Amino acid sequence: MPLTVKDMMEAANAVVERIDGAKAQELVAQGALLLDIRDAPELERSGRAVEAHHIPRGMLEFRADPTTQYHDSELRFDRPIVLHCASGGRAALAGKLLKEMGYAEVYNLGGLTDWQQGGGAVIEPVDPGM
Repeated sequence: MPLTVKDMMEAANAVVERIDGAKAQELVAQGALLLDIRDAPELERSGRAVEAHHIPRGMLEFRADPTTQYHDSELRFDRPIVLHCASGGRAALAGKLLKEMGYAEVYNLGGLTDWQQGGGAVIEPVDPGM
């Protein structure tokens, strides 16, 4: 039987802990990386968390692998990672992937609104009409 998105989400949610905005703020204050995996147009439309580092979901494997020329030094195996996307689905799948790649402490915050609801500061999008 083919693997479905529902199957993938269940597997991801089973291994990546979902946390709220307050817990995410606490982890980031302790040195965790807040990683925004949304695409660039999403950041342009809705802004981003002040503390967030951005790697689009489509580049995550390349940025996370220290053996590639594309490795992002913000991603370290000994640093907790708090992922978010727009609503949490991509963050869950990305979290599972990172765990499979050897990142031990990975969390799913959900979406940018979860960060805001936890009191996190956001850089608002620029008005494209100006």
